[in-house]
Amino acid sequence: MAAIEVSHLSKNYGKLKALKGISFSVDEGEIFGLIGADGAGKSTLMRILVTLLKPDKGAVSLGGYEVVKDYRKIRSIVGYMPGRFSLYQDLTVEENLRFYARVFGSDIEENYEFIELIYRQIEPFKKRRAGALSGGMKQKLALSCALIHRPEILVLDEPTTGVDALSRNEFWEMLHEIKKQKITVIASTPYMDEAGKCDRIGLIQKGKILSIDQPSTITKDFSKVLYSVYSDQIGYPLLLKIRKEKFCHSAWLFGQNIHVTLLDEEFVEEFENTMDQYEEKLEYKRIEPGIEDTFIDLIREKT
Repeated sequence: MAAIEVSHLSKNYGKLKALKGISFSVDEGEIFGLIGADGAGKSTLMRILVTLLKPDKGAVSLGGYEVVKDYRKIRSIVGYMPGRFSLYQDLTVEENLRFYARVFGSDIEENYEFIELIYRQIEPFKKRRAGALSGGMKQKLALSCALIHRPEILVLDEPTTGVDALSRNEFWEMLHEIKKQKITVIASTPYMDEAGKCDRIGLIQKGKILSIDQPSTITKDFSKVLYSVYSDQIGYPLLLKIRKEKFCHSAWLFGQNIHVTLLDEEFVEEFENTMDQYEEKLEYKRIEPGIEDTFIDLIREKT
């Protein structure tokens, strides 16, 4: 059974079309990742899911309740963690948690067991003001506050933005523990490496869903030939040089490498011969596409 149903959803801000008729569903107990760059429409979608925005067109339901007609009920079954830290900076950790528990007619003691895994990591600092916490600790506090009323669905809008890599990994480990309590999770992120931590992902760009699948199989949409090129002189001039070659369908910087996409096998020999003739002394190898390669290719093809 689907915990979240989105059908032909559209939302405009004046002339800006933030969401363009998107449809998808999230199963009960699933961790669903919405992957996309800034401006893709992720936050607009998340705010509609938690009833902070009204859709212009389409239907959206959470737990069987419609976001417009049943907004009060949805707010009681959903936990929401916005992209920016939105708790009270001048209240302590404990005061913030008690406040949010009371908003939902609960208290810390009643639901402590439910949030213990997360809260016990910041409990030693419960008398510290929230504004004085580190990024990772703020993240744990915000998640504790979103869970204090035992929601059925957890909506997270870029929850790991601005925190260190270790805190990001810890956060996703916590989400998998939360999943064991049969909570459905939908999380947006601009980080492609977090896609593999989800049960399924949706790639979104300019208000459109480009593809939805399991992380391990979403790369099946990539049907071209992909090479990774390395040189001590990797940089933008070399990238532009490769892009001008006839065999090049696309080329992008990936860290210390350039990923070069060829349309099909017939260009492989021409590509390798050309690389061997470059003055930069390039090293190259054929590689399997990752999620980011697939995402870039889909953007070129569908937007």
